[in-house]
Amino acid sequence: MDKILERFKRYIAIDTKSDEDSSTCPSTPGQIELGTLLVGELKELGLSDVKQDKNGYVYATLKSNIDKKVPTIGFISHLDTSPDLDGKCINPNIFLYEGGDIKINDQYSMTVKEFPFLKDLVGKEIITTDGTTLLGADDKAGIVAIVDAMEYLILHPEVKHGDIKIGFTPDEEIGRGADLFDIEDFGADFAYTVDGGPVGELEYENFNAASIKIDIQGKNVHPGAAKNIMINSLRVAMEIEHMLPVNEKPEYTEGYEGFYLLDDIVGSVDHTVVHYIIRDHFMDKFEEKKAYIRKIVDFLNHKYGDIITIKIEDSYYNMREKIEPHMEIIDLAKKSMLELGIEPRINPIRGGTDGARLSYMGLPCPNIFTGGYNFHGRFELIPTESIKSASRLIVKIIENNAI
Repeated sequence: MDKILERFKRYIAIDTKSDEDSSTCPSTPGQIELGTLLVGELKELGLSDVKQDKNGYVYATLKSNIDKKVPTIGFISHLDTSPDLDGKCINPNIFLYEGGDIKINDQYSMTVKEFPFLKDLVGKEIITTDGTTLLGADDKAGIVAIVDAMEYLILHPEVKHGDIKIGFTPDEEIGRGADLFDIEDFGADFAYTVDGGPVGELEYENFNAASIKIDIQGKNVHPGAAKNIMINSLRVAMEIEHMLPVNEKPEYTEGYEGFYLLDDIVGSVDHTVVHYIIRDHFMDKFEEKKAYIRKIVDFLNHKYGDIITIKIEDSYYNMREKIEPHMEIIDLAKKSMLELGIEPRINPIRGGTDGARLSYMGLPCPNIFTGGYNFHGRFELIPTESIKSASRLIVKIIENNAI
């Protein structure tokens, strides 16, 4: 556990927050810094073919120690953290949780009422933020679990395994993690992203996703002489939001329910730019959502005179149709969990992973847990023991694959 904690603290102290406004890959220099650190550590452990390419992707191989041919498995996590908050966590809180509400700092607390899962963590060592940054468990806990598992296999050659491929990707949080991933050179038959939440999560369904940019050109004149002339672009943006289904917002949805999210709005009377994201597990409903927001824009352009432009870009698709022909991958993970005393929790991801896009690129890639909670915000936390559970699961999957 000490080594798990030491690695985790070392990785989260590096600011790898990605930047969607950057055109480079990776989008931020901290991801190169963490990748360089990992290259050194993986080489020191004794892995082969360790490299960081010009785009910041880190690859490595643990060579087979058996004579027979078994499928080559990959394990993948991402280097970046969400742009939602500062990504450099240098002052984590680490303590034995004895129950009750958790005071993060003088301003913020996690209450059992708001976060009832806390009752399941009593008696565990947990790691939280100090309330000013992300923790970075998404996905540095995944990186720690993979590195720890590789170290275990190297130190325990009695555990038989085939070739194991490791990949650490940049810019997953801004939807670019799979853009330049070299599947052919990676050389795995299938892989798992280690990027899930609480212990037991095993996921092979995710949202279909699209991003939307709406540009509104208003007409600004002096408000004292504005009657029948002014077009306030901010108010037009509000009209768009109010015309969307009120119950199809993230705060009102769960399970397989999709949503529209008003992600960002910047503007003035004269000009406003609005960003939305659309999510739905079902392709027909996904397409309906895109068509509906286009219909709103067409209506308002008719009302105001072609002042709005809209750009919709698909981000990723539900990996389910690519995984279902290979359900032995899911069965392998389930069997491995059960042998470790972990109850598999198979639910749709209300988000996406690199694995979704990699599956469509030809590498079947479901998602397994890291053990963390409350990703993308100041209330992020993870039990140290859960990272170790993820490491043990990786080892068990590898071991069972070689039988």
